[in-house]
Amino acid sequence: MKGYIHQLESFGCADGPGSRFIIFFSGCPLRCLFCHNPDTWDMNRGKLYDTDELIKEALSCRSYWGKKGGITVSGGEPLFQLDFLIELLTKAKEKNINTCIDTSGACFTREGEWFTKFEKLMQVTDLLLMDIKHIDEDEHVKLTGKSGKNIVDMFRYLDEIKKPIWIRHVLTPGITDKEEYLVRTRDFIRSLSNVQRVEILPYHGLGIIKYKDLGIDYPLKDVESPTEESVKRAKEILECDKYSEYLK
Repeated sequence: MKGYIHQLESFGCADGPGSRFIIFFSGCPLRCLFCHNPDTWDMNRGKLYDTDELIKEALSCRSYWGKKGGITVSGGEPLFQLDFLIELLTKAKEKNINTCIDTSGACFTREGEWFTKFEKLMQVTDLLLMDIKHIDEDEHVKLTGKSGKNIVDMFRYLDEIKKPIWIRHVLTPGITDKEEYLVRTRDFIRSLSNVQRVEILPYHGLGIIKYKDLGIDYPLKDVESPTEESVKRAKEILECDKYSEYLK
C-alpha cells in the first residue's frame, strides 16, 4: 500500500519519548490560523511511499533510538490516510518498534467502518500526541474551520480504552491565552485519566514564508509570540508540572 508523505525526519527529539524517526503525512482537513505547515494541507503535494520503504528507512536509524525511541507519524494529519497508517504501524509492531501518532483528532468518528478501522489502529499504537486547539466550540470553528466536538469525543474514547496521550496546546495571544479558556482547558484535562504529559507550545510566525511561497495570505501576521510571563502563567494554570513525573 502506498501513501502520500510530506517529509521524513531521521532524528526527532520533541515528538514522543526518546529519539524518533518522524514520518510527516500529507493531507489535513483543518485550516488552523496558526498552522506553520500549510504545505502539508494538500495530500497530492506529497511523495508516494509504500509501507515497506518507510519501515526500512526507520530501521536504518534504530541504533539512535535508545530504550524509549521509535516511530512517530505526524502531518498534516495521519488519520487522513487511515488504511495506509494501519498497515504501516502494524508492520512497525511486527518489528517491535514503539509507535506514536501525532494527531489533531479531526477525522475521528465512532460511526461505521472508520471506527472499526480506528479500533484496529489503536491495537498497534503505543502513544498519541493530541492538540487541544481551542476548548470553546465557537472559537474552535473560528480557529480551525471545523467543529471540535468529534475531537473531544476522541479524547473521551482514548480515556475509555486507557490509551496513553500527551496533550499539546498552542498559546496564541488574543485567541487561546485568555484565563477563562485556560481554566476550562485545565478542567477538561483533569477529567481524563490517561494523560501522561501536558505541554504549552508558544505561538510563532516562523511559517509565514511558506504562505508567501504558496501565495496564501497569512491570517495572523500581526500577532506576536506570547511573552515568557504569559507562557509561565499558562503552564501554571494547566498544571504542566503535575505531569512531569512520567518524563523522569
